[in-house]
Amino acid sequence: MKKSIILLLLTILFVGCKPQQSATSTKLDNKSEVAIKGNWTIVSVNYPGSDYIKMTSFDLADSKCFVGSTWKFISNDNKGTMALTASNCPTFSSPITWYINKEGNFVMKITNGTKAKKVLDGYILTIVNQTENSFQLIDKVDVGGQMVNAVYQFQRN
Repeated sequence: MKKSIILLLLTILFVGCKPQQSATSTKLDNKSEVAIKGNWTIVSVNYPGSDYIKMTSFDLADSKCFVGSTWKFISNDNKGTMALTASNCPTFSSPITWYINKEGNFVMKITNGTKAKKVLDGYILTIVNQTENSFQLIDKVDVGGQMVNAVYQFQRN
C-alpha cells in the first residue's frame, strides 16, 4: 500500500512539474528564417473594420502608416531594420531582432539602438502563406473590444 501511494505521488510530481513551453523558448525554424532573408515592403495591413477603425501597430503608429514601410531581415544573426516612410505619418527607423520558431511564431523586438537583452517588450505574430516573394504576419489585436487578426502583407523588394 505504501509503495503504491509513493508511486502515485511521484507520478503526480513528474506530470505536474513538466515545464511549460512559451513562444520565446522553442526551437528555431531555420528554413523559414532563411526564406525571408532580404529586403521587404509591407504592401497592405488589413483587419475587420480597417476602413472605419484605427489601430496602432507595434505601439508606434496607425496601422495604415505601415503600408510602404521597409524591412530588412538578416537570417544568420536574426537582426534587421524597419522604417516607416509614409507621408502624413511619423517617421521612424530602428534596428530589430527577430526569429521564427517551429510553431510558426515570428518573435520580434524593436531595439531602437538598445541591446536586445535590455528591451523587455516584444511582439509575437504568426507567419503564414510564406512564398519566395511574399509572406503574411498575423497579429491578434483588440479592435473595438474584440480580438481580431491584423494581417501584414509583405512583398519582396
